[in-house]
Amino acid sequence: MYIAQRPILVATCQQYFRRDYRCFPLSFCVNMTSFQAFLAVTAPPLPSLSSTASFPTRPNSVPQNRLCKFGVKCSYAEAGIRDDSRSATIDVVADVKSERVVVLGGNGFVGSAICKAAVSKGIEVISLSRSGRPTNPGSWVDQVNWISGDVFYANWDEVLVGATAVVSTLGGFGSEEQMKRINGEANVVAVNAVKDFGIPKFILISVHDYNLPSFLLSSGYFTGKRKAESEVLSKYPNSGVVLRPGFIYGKRRVDGFEIPLDLVWEPLEKILNATENFTKPLRSLPASDLLLAPPVSVDDVAYAVINAVKDDDFFGIFTIEQIKEAAAKVKV
Repeated sequence: MYIAQRPILVATCQQYFRRDYRCFPLSFCVNMTSFQAFLAVTAPPLPSLSSTASFPTRPNSVPQNRLCKFGVKCSYAEAGIRDDSRSATIDVVADVKSERVVVLGGNGFVGSAICKAAVSKGIEVISLSRSGRPTNPGSWVDQVNWISGDVFYANWDEVLVGATAVVSTLGGFGSEEQMKRINGEANVVAVNAVKDFGIPKFILISVHDYNLPSFLLSSGYFTGKRKAESEVLSKYPNSGVVLRPGFIYGKRRVDGFEIPLDLVWEPLEKILNATENFTKPLRSLPASDLLLAPPVSVDDVAYAVINAVKDDDFFGIFTIEQIKEAAAKVKV
C-alpha cells in the first residue's frame, strides 16, 4: 500500500470570468483528504504541473466581442505540506461562444416574438425601439434589455456592445416618402452602423413580392424593402440573412387588447398548404400570390431568425417555404 507515501491532491482554484470588461473572481477549494482510504495509488509521483495549457481559439476573423474568456489557476501540494503561493500552478484559458442578439423594433408584433423565442433558447437579448419596454405579459419580458431610441440617432456603442447578431424588423406603411424612409433608409443606416461596429451577422425581416407586376413593386414600401435587402447582402455577402415571409399572423396586441389573427389565418395556411400541388400552376400568374401564398405564423418567423443566429452557414434570401423549414429545425 502506498497511501501514506503518495501526494494527496489539495486543489485551490481561482476562476476568472471576464465579460464586458469586468472580472468576477470565484475561489473554491477542494480537499481530497477525506478520500484517503480510496487512494491506493501505484503510479509514479505526479510530475510538475508548472506548464501552461491553452484550448484552441476561434479564427482571427471572428470579432473578440463574440467570445467570453475565463481562466483557471490550480495548485497542488503533497500531504502534510501547507498550500501556498510557491505551489506549482496550471493556467487554463478557454474561449466560449455566447450569443447576444440586438433586435431593432423589438417591442413590435414580429420583434417581440423574436425576443421571446431568443430568451426561450437561452440567448441574451437587447431591444432597440422608440417606445422601449412593451406592455406584453410574461416572464420573458423581464429577461430582455429594453432600450428606447431611434435608429437614426441611436447610441450604437451602448446598443451593440457584445452583440453577435442584429435583427431588423423595421418597416411600416404611410406616404411614399415615409415608406422609403422606414423600410429602406432606416435599415440602411442600421446595416452600416452594425457593419462598422464589427458585428458578424445581420438578419432582415423583409417581405414576399406576391408575384406583383413591376409597376406595383415600385411603391415606396417595396422599393424601401428591396433597398434594405441590397444593403444587407452587399455588406454581409457570406452571413447576411433576408427573410421574405408573406402575411404574418399570430396573437397581436393593439392598445392592450389581444387580436387572435391565428383563428382565421392558421386554418387558411393549412388549406393552402394542402392544395399546393393543385394551385402551383396558377402561381405564375401576375399577383396570384395575393390569394395563393400561404400566410406565415409569427412563431415560424421568430424561430427561423433563431436558426439564422445560431447557424453560421445560414445566409442568403429565404422564401416562405424555406422560412418554415428553418423554423422547424429549432422549434421544440
